[in-house]
Amino acid sequence: MPRFPPRSQIPRADRRPAADCEFLAPRAEKCFKSSGVRPLPSMLFNSAIFFVFLAVVLAGYYLFARRSQNAWLLVASYVFYGWWDWRFLFLLFATTAIAWATGLGMDCPFPRRRKACLVFSLVSNLGILGFFKYFDFFADSLAAAFAAFGLSADPPTLKIVLPVGISFYTFQALSYTVDVYRKDMPPTRSFLDFALYVSFFPQLVAGPIERATHLLHQFAGERRVTREALETGSFLILQGLFRKIVIADGAAGVVNAAFANASTAPAAELAAGMVLFALQIYGDFAGYSDIARGVARLMGFELMENFRQPYFSRSVTEFWRRWHISLSTWLRDYLYIPLGGNRKGPRRTYANLMATMLLGGLWHGANWTFVAWGGLHGAALCLHRFFLRRSGRKADAARPLRFADIPAVLATFLVVDAAWVFFRAPSFSVARAYFAGLFSLRGGLAAASPVLFAKVAFFAALAAAGDIPARLTGCQEGLLRAPWFVRGAVFAAMVLLLIVLRPLDDTPFLYFQF
Repeated sequence: MPRFPPRSQIPRADRRPAADCEFLAPRAEKCFKSSGVRPLPSMLFNSAIFFVFLAVVLAGYYLFARRSQNAWLLVASYVFYGWWDWRFLFLLFATTAIAWATGLGMDCPFPRRRKACLVFSLVSNLGILGFFKYFDFFADSLAAAFAAFGLSADPPTLKIVLPVGISFYTFQALSYTVDVYRKDMPPTRSFLDFALYVSFFPQLVAGPIERATHLLHQFAGERRVTREALETGSFLILQGLFRKIVIADGAAGVVNAAFANASTAPAAELAAGMVLFALQIYGDFAGYSDIARGVARLMGFELMENFRQPYFSRSVTEFWRRWHISLSTWLRDYLYIPLGGNRKGPRRTYANLMATMLLGGLWHGANWTFVAWGGLHGAALCLHRFFLRRSGRKADAARPLRFADIPAVLATFLVVDAAWVFFRAPSFSVARAYFAGLFSLRGGLAAASPVLFAKVAFFAALAAAGDIPARLTGCQEGLLRAPWFVRGAVFAAMVLLLIVLRPLDDTPFLYFQF
């Protein structure tokens, strides 16, 4: 396995897990150059080589019959994943084989055998995930705990590059195993269809985290590529590229500078960096999901919607019904509800919410800052549920926005945005310095740059321009319902901005290492 520099040669302050290297490009470049590995996958959705790959895949897909289409897509998916590092294909195959075999093993009337198969699948697949993603994290945490008591410990570490997308395809495989155990679906006997379900290249490395009950039957059945699917799929790809290249990559410069200089930057720059990171991570991740859904539609498949205008939410509860929906519903169905959900009284409900969000934070990366991010969201969810319970109201994410909702929307955004600081910061010390600069108004208001605030307003306007039509129409492709001249003008503006603002290098997606 490729290795990082010896741990003794890396300053403790810089021992950031590989999962977060892409947030700090110089550090990532240094890490991967030292290991002799290509910096990150070159077949990115925003790269030219991906669209060459996609053209070849579609050409073959449209020529083959259904069963041959599935085999073709499976080969293409393994080529896509192996493009980064072919050795990690063995992990993908092992996860697939374990989930498929244990699913078949549960097709029996014997409860003990069924439970044994479930336990084996959970232990095996979570063990693989934990070994590659969290071994170094827990080793570091153990060493820090010993150091707190004046003891010296240097536990062994793996120092390997985290396999791209391992959290996503592991959760996808596990959901199938649990669904079969619960008898929500029968086990599939086609290894080809199941392997394609786990490795389907549009959503393999960054989701959405699909359920077998939704996607697997699409591979097993007939599918039709309609004109509407081609139109909406192409629009989603264009929208995803726009969100990634224009908004996310465009905002990255200010964000990187703010967090790199958290202890010295003026408060105005820190505030701009905090707001722009919220837009960056949304544009980056929602852009990826858009492209994934669009590519799938070009082949007649429908992936679940992963984002529904989350920054227009009126509460943190509503935010999690609109942000990373595939993960939030996964955590709800396979963690929160099995823990007891809200069925065992308020105190148990709050404990279940906190446990779910803490583990959800840890899922994002092997660092305590992610746990803190999850804890802040868990506390906000508990507080909101407490007030709802006292007032006798319910959170309604489907109710249309009203003018009177603006204060609630702004308050929710501030809470979410403050929590993003822990998500983005490489350490607690950086997060503390960031908040210290903000709350002390370091530099005063005179340090505010009109150009900086113009950038914030520009990127916020671009993000809102995409979300407002979708929120008003209740459809992510709501722009397609506009008159042809409006659509033409908007599409032309999107393409122009893509050409003008495209960075020189293809920038990796932030969630590739989660």
